[in-house]
Amino acid sequence: MRDQNVRNLALHAACEAGDAARAAALLAEGASVSWKDGGGRTALMIATQKNDLALARTLVNAGSDVNERDVTLLSPYLCSGANGFHELMALYLAHGADVKSVNRFGGTVLLPSSEKGYLKTVQVALRSGVPVNHANHLGWSALLEAVILGDGGYLYADIVSALVNAGADVDLQDRDGKSSLDHARALGQEHVVRILNREKGEPGGQAGAVAAARAKIFADDYAGALADLDQILAQDAKDPAAWYYKGYCLQSAKRLDEALAAYRQGLDRNPGQIEFYFYTANCLRLMKKPDEALAEYAQAVAARPAYPIYRYHMSNYLRELGRHVEAVAVMDTLLSYDPARYDYAFHKANSLRSLGQHEAAIVAIEIAIRSDATNPLYLLHKCQSLALLKRFDEALCVIEAAVRLAPEGADCLNERAAVLIALGRKAEARASIEKVLGKDPRNARARALQASLA
Repeated sequence: MRDQNVRNLALHAACEAGDAARAAALLAEGASVSWKDGGGRTALMIATQKNDLALARTLVNAGSDVNERDVTLLSPYLCSGANGFHELMALYLAHGADVKSVNRFGGTVLLPSSEKGYLKTVQVALRSGVPVNHANHLGWSALLEAVILGDGGYLYADIVSALVNAGADVDLQDRDGKSSLDHARALGQEHVVRILNREKGEPGGQAGAVAAARAKIFADDYAGALADLDQILAQDAKDPAAWYYKGYCLQSAKRLDEALAAYRQGLDRNPGQIEFYFYTANCLRLMKKPDEALAEYAQAVAARPAYPIYRYHMSNYLRELGRHVEAVAVMDTLLSYDPARYDYAFHKANSLRSLGQHEAAIVAIEIAIRSDATNPLYLLHKCQSLALLKRFDEALCVIEAAVRLAPEGADCLNERAAVLIALGRKAEARASIEKVLGKDPRNARARALQASLA
């Protein structure tokens, strides 16, 4: 047993180091692809977080489960989609990924990829049959996310177009009764409004030439697209669409330094189009230059301080980096502009919990509860913070309210069981667990709770 644990630990260490040869040798010696660390991560999850395609392929071929969840309920498949690792996601889809699986916020891979601007990931997800109209626990579909949390520029317009062409319901309403079209109009996203209205018309002249180059990029004909775009820019060195697509083409071809230069030239020639800062930030993220990427977001924010989108994405990235103190500060600024935004309050509460500031997290999630008192997600979050403070009687009252709103919700039923176990009320806990397992026998948390009662 000791030797097996040593091999398992060594496999995780090799994956952390990106040492594919060492990982393969350990697998040959009997290291387990199913073994998990304290965070519930398998070796494949580590490879996924590092976007290591070669290592992931080795682990998948050795039998690693692409749907296995960690303690945050992420699987390698869900993680790949949330981070825009489209090549990894394609690998996992070819090895049994559950296209209907959702993260702890109720979102399929299509939702975070649409939110964050990962066009290639969106395209892979749609081709693989990920449900296009699925809504998460906030009540948002992928299309709503792309409009509400996008800037209406070239990248997000292409994401919206891909979703609409795949059958996204433009009339689907969020929990506030607003559709994607309502939001696009309110945000002044004129191009997106035309897409949502399905306005046809073939562009001619320069715009038509850019559209033809765009089609070549989507067909992975990068050389042909670049030749066309260079010809367009030779005629009009200012054309912002041509500069964007040149940058995106080079980025897709993994020529990141050249992509960054193209985006910057587009911005230099069109200083009013601050969306280019978003493209440079994304490029720098791919280059693993987080501080430089954050500086690009900051320039976009400085150019339009009251415009929330780039500040939001900066906060999102800070959370991904584990820089929660800074993320909370950004969310506070966003809430000062829009105090009733439940998604801002929810993200702030998540960061505060990560910092161990559970009392403050409760205060933050109460903002979301006041904005949408019938959403069980926010009550669940409050219950979890109360439980972390060992205020189990209060936690039980809150989770019972959540269960009344979502009587079949596995997350709420599992949390109810956990609180009941903490209170010593095992029979009631067992009933909640059995209800979850009756619908989903593989539910990992329910099975773990059941095992704790044995």
